[in-house]
Amino acid sequence: MAASMIKDHKLSERQACNALRISRTSYRYQPVVRCDEPIIDALNELVSKHPSIGFWNSYYRLRRGCSWNHKRVYRVYTEMGLNIRRRARKRLPARVKQALFQPDAYNQVWSMDFMSDSLWDGRSYRLLNILDDYNREMLSIVADISLPALRVIRVLEGLTQERGLPQMIRVDNGPEFISRQLDVWCRDKKIQLVFIQPGKPMQNGFIERCNGSIRRELLNAYVFRTLDEVRDMTEKWRMDYNTHRPHKALNYRSPIELLNNAC
Repeated sequence: MAASMIKDHKLSERQACNALRISRTSYRYQPVVRCDEPIIDALNELVSKHPSIGFWNSYYRLRRGCSWNHKRVYRVYTEMGLNIRRRARKRLPARVKQALFQPDAYNQVWSMDFMSDSLWDGRSYRLLNILDDYNREMLSIVADISLPALRVIRVLEGLTQERGLPQMIRVDNGPEFISRQLDVWCRDKKIQLVFIQPGKPMQNGFIERCNGSIRRELLNAYVFRTLDEVRDMTEKWRMDYNTHRPHKALNYRSPIELLNNAC
């Protein structure tokens, strides 16, 4: 505006600035165009090598070889969105596909899996299901609000005292199953812990089919108000499933009948 007044109306710089009520210093100011590409490249390289690095750690690393002001570096840092805490993606080791074979004796292969549902008041709870793949016997159904890895190990300890150790346990990639505690326990007991491939639940098909029966016949069929009701009904269902329910895959015998014949 001041430039057009000076050019069109032949005013002096002082007169134009007084008319617009701006200082002559502001009128004469020329913005300094800075190239931030070197800072961007340096920060990208740091973040790729150190995903959890913070601003000050980044700045002092860059300062060793550069003279950038910390305010300038922080401006570029925030413009790149690096001040937002990033959650590193947890990477699973490669899972080898395991064939779902039919064991020829009990305690060869156990399968474990979790299920989730909610009580009448909205509280969530979980079920830990453990199955012997040989005779489809449901060894345990544990219901609780939280079932961490140490609780899973306690349940397995109780089962092994009653039934003996399995040769293999097949699980998915849930946080309780990939925990270090369960891995150490299985190695101490000389149990092979086998993981299915992510997104391939039918590689653990025996327990997945049992989960479907539990969902259809219990969780979707009844309204539970307390955990005690869940535990009582699941235990009754487990006993009936093991002792009285004929299984087509077992030539219409119950799991206990097949186990007794095998013994």
